[in-house]
Amino acid sequence: MLISTKGRYSLRVMVDLAEHQTDGFIPLKVIAERQEISEKYLESIIKLLVKAGLLTGLRGKGGGYKLTKSPDQYAVGSILRLTEETLAPVSCLESGAASCARMASCRTLPLWKGLDKVISDYLDHFTVADLMQHEEEGNDYVI
Repeated sequence: MLISTKGRYSLRVMVDLAEHQTDGFIPLKVIAERQEISEKYLESIIKLLVKAGLLTGLRGKGGGYKLTKSPDQYAVGSILRLTEETLAPVSCLESGAASCARMASCRTLPLWKGLDKVISDYLDHFTVADLMQHEEEGNDYVI
C-alpha cells in the first residue's frame, strides 16, 4: 500500500481547514498557498471532498471552502478510502476484486486479512482533530 499525493494532500487540506475553521469560507487560492499545492491540482481534490460531503463550498466574493462537521468527526481512514483506489495490502482484498481460484487453499490469506484489518483500524483510530495536534514525537526520552 502506497498513499498517493492525492491522499496526502487531502489530509493536509482537511487539517488546514480545521485549523482555520473560525475564519469562515477559505478561498482555494489561500489553501493552495498555505499548503504549497498547485491550485489546479488542489481544485480536483477539493471537488472530490465536496462531492463526498466532507466540505462545503461557496462561490463568489467571500466564498471558498469549509468543513461540514467538526474535525473530530472525520476519520483519517474514511478520507483516504475516498481518495485512494485501495488501502488493501494485496489485490485479492480490494473491493470488487475477482475471486482468486486459490483463495480456499491460500496459506497467506489470513496474514493479508489481518494486515488489512490492522491498517484500517489504525487509520480509523485517527481523526483530523488528532492531526491538528502539534506534539513532537520522539522528544520525550531521558538520558
